[in-house]
Amino acid sequence: MTVRSALVLGGGGVAGIAWETGVLVGLADAGAGVLGADLIVGTSAGSAVTAQVGSGLPLEELFRRQVDPALQAREIPAELDLPAYASTIAEVMAGAEDALEMRRRIGAWAREARTVPEKERREAIASRLPSFDWPERPIAIVAVDAETGERRIFDPASGVGLVDAVAASCAVPGIWPPVSIDGRKYVDGGAHSNENADLALGYDRVLILSPVPADAPVPPWGGPLDEVVEQLRGRGSTVTVIHPDEASLAAMGPNPLDPSVRDAAAHAGRAQGRHEADAVRHLIPGSGSA
Repeated sequence: MTVRSALVLGGGGVAGIAWETGVLVGLADAGAGVLGADLIVGTSAGSAVTAQVGSGLPLEELFRRQVDPALQAREIPAELDLPAYASTIAEVMAGAEDALEMRRRIGAWAREARTVPEKERREAIASRLPSFDWPERPIAIVAVDAETGERRIFDPASGVGLVDAVAASCAVPGIWPPVSIDGRKYVDGGAHSNENADLALGYDRVLILSPVPADAPVPPWGGPLDEVVEQLRGRGSTVTVIHPDEASLAAMGPNPLDPSVRDAAAHAGRAQGRHEADAVRHLIPGSGSA
């Protein structure tokens, strides 16, 4: 019987990109590479990592792109006070009857917010990607329609450019501009779920990298990751979830959009990946190496 595996990469800003990259490299260092997964799901930061690992560059080179200033993406620094941001989002959603209406309100707020120009933000996203071509493998990049509040899945068959898909998935509401695609506006896939791990339903083995603390508050528009994990396990999947450990959280700092933490976050993630290797060594067959 064929065993199908999925790798799920969640959102967490530029710090999350660095941490996830580090974890993937650390796992490979210890002989537990996971890039042989049959499906990779990427949300927000995870969408950038999904595109990066699908580019064909070796993991070690992707790691250098996080820690070497000469190779790092041209990120736009942004302040993000998470408690204050959560309070603002709560005000935006106040009175909404359900999760879909919450997402619609967030989308409307995002469309009105004053941010950097969309073109400038797209250029920053493009600088993250070693290739603008879709990987020749099953991947799913998640965004949310800013008007309808509905989830949109971009993949190699969607007819949407990879840079636009990643930009849409990374368009944090109120921080970055919504992304225009075919006459629609899209915001961060985290407006639906930080991981969108339900897209791995039906896969036998699932590894989830979530760059947020395990005890982080769960936004009301998306169900807790624990519930999705239980749903996956209830359908027979073997699931492992990796959140940042104490050292990684310290390296990532309080502002996930701060580009200056990339070096420290990537190194902490690599150390954590090596430590976590035994838990995932036999999870995903056909794993790659650094």
